[in-house]
Amino acid sequence: MSVALASQLREGTKKAHTMAENTGFVSCFLKGVVDRETYRKLVADLYFVYSEMEDQVTRLFNEGHPVISRIGYPELNRREKLKEDLLFYFGIDWSDQILPTPSAQAYVNRIKRIAVDSPELLVAHHYTRYIGDLSGGQILRRIAQKAMNLADCEGLNFYEFDLIKDEKLFKLKYSETLNSLPIDQNTADLIVEEANKAFECNMEMFKELEGNLISAIGKVLFRLITSRKRKGSTDIK
Repeated sequence: MSVALASQLREGTKKAHTMAENTGFVSCFLKGVVDRETYRKLVADLYFVYSEMEDQVTRLFNEGHPVISRIGYPELNRREKLKEDLLFYFGIDWSDQILPTPSAQAYVNRIKRIAVDSPELLVAHHYTRYIGDLSGGQILRRIAQKAMNLADCEGLNFYEFDLIKDEKLFKLKYSETLNSLPIDQNTADLIVEEANKAFECNMEMFKELEGNLISAIGKVLFRLITSRKRKGSTDIK
């Protein structure tokens, strides 16, 4: 039995999606307030999340899981792209420098747990992250590039889906796949519920990064005020 999962996910996560967009970190990001230190911490967190997701999806794909084997599109994978960005931001020894934040580790743990206990719920996290990245990725890439004064795609490979030539067509194919999954309505309800929890996991990561961003903005303002005071005192003399 198949259900219209794509539309249920879209409608069932609207509120959570809006809440995520209204977090301080995302609001600042969308307004072009992005500092390099905070952004590279986001890249590191995403690396751990996507590594776990892709390990579990690959395992379930190879095991022939009736649901997960259908959504394991390799062209969506982000781990290798994130490695390129980590190399740019941290250098050749990037793997020795990064650790997941507590919220990112909690996110990883949740993915790991449901992949064992209720693998079909992994669809929720897959949809929330990958389709979100594919949908808004280019806008975020342009904002980050301008805010951090980056050339071309350096440090922004995460947003590049080289193997997907037509994003609109791919998203249509993905929706058709969701709608054809061999699940019943009860499972669909659980997937939508888990998708909202996936948004919560992302929001927790954003809240941690928000603290770093506020600190960074505070330092910039402090330097600006100090500089103006010095210029003012010089003018008086």
